[in-house]
Amino acid sequence: MNENLFASFIAPTILGLPAAVLIILFPPLLIPTSKYLINNRLITTQQWLIKLTSKQMMTMHNTKGRTWSLMLVSLIIFIATTNLLGLLPYSFTPTTQLSMNLAMAIPLWAGAVIMGFRSKIKNALAHFLPQGTPTPLIPMLVIIEAISLLIQPMALAVRLTANITAGHLLMHLIGSATLAMSTINLPSTLIIFTILILLTILEIAVALIQAYVFTLLVSLYLHDNT
Repeated sequence: MNENLFASFIAPTILGLPAAVLIILFPPLLIPTSKYLINNRLITTQQWLIKLTSKQMMTMHNTKGRTWSLMLVSLIIFIATTNLLGLLPYSFTPTTQLSMNLAMAIPLWAGAVIMGFRSKIKNALAHFLPQGTPTPLIPMLVIIEAISLLIQPMALAVRLTANITAGHLLMHLIGSATLAMSTINLPSTLIIFTILILLTILEIAVALIQAYVFTLLVSLYLHDNT
């Protein structure tokens, strides 16, 4: 039971070789592109969504922060498509792996923090000591602020991993209950199946929201350091 429950979170292999790299590279291939002067409705809708998202995230940034716009837009598209593809049956979701989410969070967080120390070192150091702090509390507050800064990438990665993993486990459990009840009680099966459909719709929304939250928090970290 436990093995079947967590089997979808095991990184797949092909002939003994890890296939996670191929799976990670697959979502960008699904993004449609156009070589024509006049785009179709799909391309137009895609460009409108990208402009809307980038405008919402980049409005608060200065000129230096807006240089990250392409990276942030690519990040939200990658996470959203990866999460959505993971909802397909017998598919693998790379964002359920904490190691991959840390690999995305740590470089982006570190780049924003390093940029802050290079361009505004006084403001960056001022975050470690709030104004008006009593003198006896200064050492403790500096340690607390340093710890809160260092756990930011871990919080990013754990939040994404926990939300996607919890949704997949819940869908797996309700799907198994639907199959088990199908030979016992038909009305109960229909009710559970309806719950499964509603949960699937919710998970689609969660997949998109978590991609947006992850990218928005990276954008906020960037804003604090530019």
